[in-house]
Amino acid sequence: MLAAATGLAAEGGYEAVQMRDVAARAEVALGTLYRHYSSKDQLLLAALGEQAETLRDRLQSRPPRGATAADRVSDALRRACRALEREPRVIAAMMTAMWAPDAATAAMKRDVDTTLRAIITSAIADGGGDNVDDIVRVLGAVWFTALSHWVNGMSTAVQMANDLERAAHLVLREADATPLR
Repeated sequence: MLAAATGLAAEGGYEAVQMRDVAARAEVALGTLYRHYSSKDQLLLAALGEQAETLRDRLQSRPPRGATAADRVSDALRRACRALEREPRVIAAMMTAMWAPDAATAAMKRDVDTTLRAIITSAIADGGGDNVDDIVRVLGAVWFTALSHWVNGMSTAVQMANDLERAAHLVLREADATPLR
């Protein structure tokens, strides 16, 4: 069902993901699809969660490289950007689902956020000192904003990756210099 949804999103973006079409492509009854996912936003968020977990697993099997926490975070975020840019319509559809103000999807959004924050936390490793939670929160917000700019045509994938690298270096350098209170 998730593959069917992402296939439709790849072909036509968010609007192309219609529950009836997903069910037909997945060769399941529409009722079966609705038993698992009550909306296309839930379906797309489940697919996004799966992609985020796959990215986390890949980064665990081949850890980010770099001598400093900023270098490792930059490497992880650049690799994430490269993975995301392969399917821009799919990512745009998933981001539309993330932006939708639907209380029924809040838990799924938190799960995605938790996975993405774990990617950053793991890359920081022993850097960041007492400020790891603050660093991860700020870098997560920058990541989400950079991704929003990219899917809305306000920046290129290269600009997105460069902005994330710059943010990682600025935040981690600042965190090392001045602990927050």
